[in-house]
Amino acid sequence: RQLSRALQVMGHKIGRQKVSELLADLGYSLQANRKVREGSRHPDRDAQFRYIYNQVKVFQENNQPVISVDTKKKELVGDFKNAGREWQPKGQPDSVRVHDFADKNLGKVNPYGVYDQTANVGWVSVGIDHDTSSFAVESIRRWWKRMGQQTYPEAKQLLITADGGGSNGYRIRLWKIELQRFADDQGLEISVCHLPPGTSKWNKIEHRMFSHISMNWRGKPLTSHEVIVNLIANTTTRQGLKIQAEIDSNSYPKGIKVTDTELENVNLFKADFHGEWNYSIRPKCSSY
Repeated sequence: RQLSRALQVMGHKIGRQKVSELLADLGYSLQANRKVREGSRHPDRDAQFRYIYNQVKVFQENNQPVISVDTKKKELVGDFKNAGREWQPKGQPDSVRVHDFADKNLGKVNPYGVYDQTANVGWVSVGIDHDTSSFAVESIRRWWKRMGQQTYPEAKQLLITADGGGSNGYRIRLWKIELQRFADDQGLEISVCHLPPGTSKWNKIEHRMFSHISMNWRGKPLTSHEVIVNLIANTTTRQGLKIQAEIDSNSYPKGIKVTDTELENVNLFKADFHGEWNYSIRPKCSSY
């Protein structure tokens, strides 16, 4: 439209439709921005992916659980517009608010997901407070108690693959403190492999679970906590994905400080290759 106007100012008799046709003939099309850049590429990026692949293979061959974890984006709760379209009777779309200001009573939710890479099942804790390391590990704990223990009754180890940032980031001290508590509580050796910087979109949970949840609730207002939990739990795929979900109503305060002494007390064993990304936390009562 702007091009046709500019050409008309220059004296050319041409309409918007003709400009569109000419642009198409030249190989142009209307396109939105594409999110593909995730920062600079780390020199050991590919090597880290190979390391993760080998670790996953070893754990699966020994029938030890392997999970991918992450926090899905925050969602407004209430009669707000949700991206996408859904089949409705003609002329009867759901009515939603014009402005996306959080409801004071309902607020937002933080869905934290746990995806079992072997069994193709998942767990989502729908948090109503802050997305902290305590919330992240509590979500893993709930998955283990509700699903993991039944699937892997003989498990002695657990492998977690996670992004390098966020509440489960490799630099976050509280993440390691909470994992130590979990390891002690359950008698599990917890191994963690973080994805290299700038590769969050390759996290298994993103395209094997979260993307399907987003498709399942597209165009549907997330009007209540119950609606959110039900939409997550009813998400399935042709490959047989099954998900359990529940609300986590606990409070998770931000800003908890972990001292050097507390961190030193974590029973942490770093791998030879990028020990900041790859490490294990063993129970303090362990015979290792």
